[in-house]
Amino acid sequence: MVLAHLTWEEVDALDRETVVLIPTGSLEQHGPHLPMFTDSLLVTAVAEEIERRLPSKVLLVPTVWLGASAHHMAFAGSLTASMTGYGDVLKQIVTGLSKHRFRKFFVLNGHGGNDSLNDIALRELKETFASSVLAHKGYHEFAEATIAQVLEGPSKRIQHSCEAEVSLMMHLHPDKVRKEKLIDDGLIPEPAISSLVLTFDEVTDRGALGYATLATAEKGKAIFESAVSGAITELEAIHAGFVLRGQ
Repeated sequence: MVLAHLTWEEVDALDRETVVLIPTGSLEQHGPHLPMFTDSLLVTAVAEEIERRLPSKVLLVPTVWLGASAHHMAFAGSLTASMTGYGDVLKQIVTGLSKHRFRKFFVLNGHGGNDSLNDIALRELKETFASSVLAHKGYHEFAEATIAQVLEGPSKRIQHSCEAEVSLMMHLHPDKVRKEKLIDDGLIPEPAISSLVLTFDEVTDRGALGYATLATAEKGKAIFESAVSGAITELEAIHAGFVLRGQ
């Protein structure tokens, strides 16, 4: 079920065990070869496919497209919400639907800058809605094993406008990939320091991070299917209900 397509009476008639699915993305630079809306396009595609396969168990909310992207603002066209502003939007979505007696919420993230803020927002919401089921995870986290298996470059995880993201876009939105501009990009500190907080103009030459030249639509299809199937397993468990047992 798609919230934006329903009437208020149709929403009112829904089973309140339905899991509210909230995709979160961004509008930010993705190097010279992918569009600004890449994160939102990808997470929306995963969320829409989940809803298509679980239409009676999921209520899909429109994607929160303005993400926490301050680390990309050196690149023209990027937009960002403030940290508190982003979290407030997410909390208002959950609060509003909680008033309509929904109690199960899953935030499906498509942008790394949102990760910690999604966690903070849901932890704050848990204080108010103690009996609600609140969960969040990045769509790509459901496909980590597949990503590590299919990627050919030295990086075996999703990064930014990289082999994995470009592959997904080649599968889902091939017309939006500037194939003639694909580049491998990314800078690392010497000596190695893993604890730095850096912006993307500091760690890239042209805004990408990874090995985009190795991307293929076939890899993207495998990653997409793995992400969808993994998320569906999680959402079906939340819908069915769970108990907490001793270890």
